[in-house]
Amino acid sequence: MMRPPIILLKDGTENKQGKGQIISNINACMVVADSVRTTLGPRGLDKLIVDSKGATTISNDGATILRLLDIVFPAASTMVDIARSQDAEVGDGTTSVVILAAEILKQMKPFIEDGVHPQLLIRAIGKACEKTLKELEGLEIKISGESELRDMLVKCAATTLSSKLVSQERQFFANMIVDAVNTLDAHLPLNMIGIKKVNGGNLNESRLIKGVAFQKAFSYAGFEMQPKKYIGVKVALLNIELELKAEKDNAEMRLTNVSDFQAVVDAEWNILYDKLQKIHDSGANVVLSKLPIGDVATQWFADRDMFCAGRIPQDDLERLMAACGGSVLTTVSQIEDSVLGKCGKFYEQQVGSERYNFFEECSKAHACTLLLRGGAEQFIAETERSLHDAIMIVRRAKKNDSIVAGGGAIEMELSRLIRDHAKGIEGKDQAFWMAYAQAFEMIPRQLCQNAGLDALDVLNKLRHRHAQGEKWAGIDIHREAVGDNLAACVWEPSLVKRNAITAATEAACLVLSIDQTVKNPRTASGGQMPGLPGM
Repeated sequence: MMRPPIILLKDGTENKQGKGQIISNINACMVVADSVRTTLGPRGLDKLIVDSKGATTISNDGATILRLLDIVFPAASTMVDIARSQDAEVGDGTTSVVILAAEILKQMKPFIEDGVHPQLLIRAIGKACEKTLKELEGLEIKISGESELRDMLVKCAATTLSSKLVSQERQFFANMIVDAVNTLDAHLPLNMIGIKKVNGGNLNESRLIKGVAFQKAFSYAGFEMQPKKYIGVKVALLNIELELKAEKDNAEMRLTNVSDFQAVVDAEWNILYDKLQKIHDSGANVVLSKLPIGDVATQWFADRDMFCAGRIPQDDLERLMAACGGSVLTTVSQIEDSVLGKCGKFYEQQVGSERYNFFEECSKAHACTLLLRGGAEQFIAETERSLHDAIMIVRRAKKNDSIVAGGGAIEMELSRLIRDHAKGIEGKDQAFWMAYAQAFEMIPRQLCQNAGLDALDVLNKLRHRHAQGEKWAGIDIHREAVGDNLAACVWEPSLVKRNAITAATEAACLVLSIDQTVKNPRTASGGQMPGLPGM
């Protein structure tokens, strides 16, 4: 007698499983990698992405592109995650990590099709990854000494910027970024580097301010009467509203004579004037507040040769406090010299079509500002993303002062070392290790393809040179030849490669371990499962 089928899932649920599901996941990850593949390297091309609102983004940063693509395939979202983690951890190598992860999966795909159990592959490439990281540790070059360290940081920043939109000005920006990072304190907090974008001018007009600069705040009557330059500045940082305004709550007052009414009218004025007098008595000559400073207060300060600005953004106030010292006050009752920030020079200057306030020669110069110039808004936005990557690289390189040669050199050497090690492994694991080693060659291959070079010819030359013991032989894109990339100063922090290898291998293992996808049915109205109450 036939038994009735057991129904576990709701009608309409998608349920895919088995070998076909693993292969489908691998194919999806390869498609994701194809979307960013052509952005790799100095000759990489940019992507123009238009969102649902019509806003355009031009970028060749892997993490930015994948974030904007809005990928919905479940397994393929893993590639977006590793690109984001690489961006958050080291800032650069986001495209490389996605390409490497997809290539590892591509190399494992034939084994899955032949019926090899995924756990055997996961175990083998996990061990291969450990061996790769040990070999990488042995190849790292440590940098010591102040001048050598600065040289290394500039070259690492220049290598990062060589694949960006600002590659023509990479030396100019590399030095600027190293100076910016060296301005910070020992913890190198990223939020202490402010980046301000000003349309107009050219890239070479960009500048580094060792202090704080921000756009002139909204100003009231009397602002133009205030001085715009001070030497020996004391800054009062406030979170106080210095203006008269109507009460929000209704109230009823019964007054019997005119003098009482006048006292009520004068009360608010007296409270405001009392606050202003205390600020003046503290010795401050520049007053900045997160909240509005009204026209009465602005005129009052102008009469006493004091500068004021309200509605200052929170991050600018915090950076100013880090650079000049002092505290952000919520009351003026205890305001005195010890809670004021101090800097050597303050001035207001026109930058492009905007006016900016500059605070320089700060008493605690642990903050700085990059003022970026450029034509199109999208161009400046991409410049900002490029400099963010370079800043992250310099920060990481300063904390972990070891480098390797880029341009595909380190990948070819690791591929050779893993392949040599695999020859001593017995059984089918040898094939898995060989496939893992083969995956590393995709980075130099893609660099060749993006530069219009003959990838087959260049890879054969690289394999020959590495077999001869030239461990830093890589692709010199600008000469379109094979050369010693260590001598050519194509340097990358080893941390970038270590993080990329680890993230790519973990992502590959994760995708290989998924043999079933269950997709719940959705209602037409927007995502709630039928039969379940709304959240």
